[in-house]
Amino acid sequence: MRLALASILGFALFAAVPAQAADPRLVPDVSSRAIDIQYSFTGEELLLFGAILYPGQRLPDDRADIVVVLKGPVRPIVLREKRRVAGIWVNANSIRLRTSPGFYAIGSSRPIDKLVDERTAAIFELGLDNLSMSPAGFSEARKLARFESGLIDLYRRSGLFYENPGAVEITEGVLYRARIPVPARVPVGTYRAETYLISRGRVLAVASRDVQIRKAGFERFVALAAQRHGFLYGLTAVALSLLLGYGASAIFRRR
Repeated sequence: MRLALASILGFALFAAVPAQAADPRLVPDVSSRAIDIQYSFTGEELLLFGAILYPGQRLPDDRADIVVVLKGPVRPIVLREKRRVAGIWVNANSIRLRTSPGFYAIGSSRPIDKLVDERTAAIFELGLDNLSMSPAGFSEARKLARFESGLIDLYRRSGLFYENPGAVEITEGVLYRARIPVPARVPVGTYRAETYLISRGRVLAVASRDVQIRKAGFERFVALAAQRHGFLYGLTAVALSLLLGYGASAIFRRR
């Protein structure tokens, strides 16, 4: 019996090798693993590139497509809707989203709706319309859709959400590259640069790299001081404001 089970197990392992070997692999990389934000930072262009490794180095007959995504950091956010009451704009409805990305950019070799169906796009969160932001508590579908649409439109206009269906270039069916603009207002944190290999509506391979966006120089010193010594930082800020205000008033009095 043990010999028979061992034979069956060995056959199963042997049969599984060709199936795994038949799957292509991605070898991704980014032009910079860390982006430093200083006072002179006006934005940067991040290059996502890599290669597709096919079994036996043989290209398939069907065309394969590439989708790249740069996103992060995920954080909770409260959205408020303003209404005009008696000629005054006031806060009305609000909603709290638990997993809203501070930045999301997606580029592909073809439009997403030409590559995968809606279900697959929703599972992998491919595209701005497929972001899963997880509202806190129960919320009506119409209300949630309205707030998410408003957030996407706001972030798109500020450059924090970006979508380009022709950003990825594929050379000889093996090498790929895409440029993702990173705006000056990008939040600091850990980002994930994800690459998806898609063929015949299926995601064949996924690979990712981490990218750090951090403050450097004097900006980093101020940010760390505010986080670690909040009380002293507040007193210093108030003292500097009073000092600058007094200095400005003294100068104008002399004139």
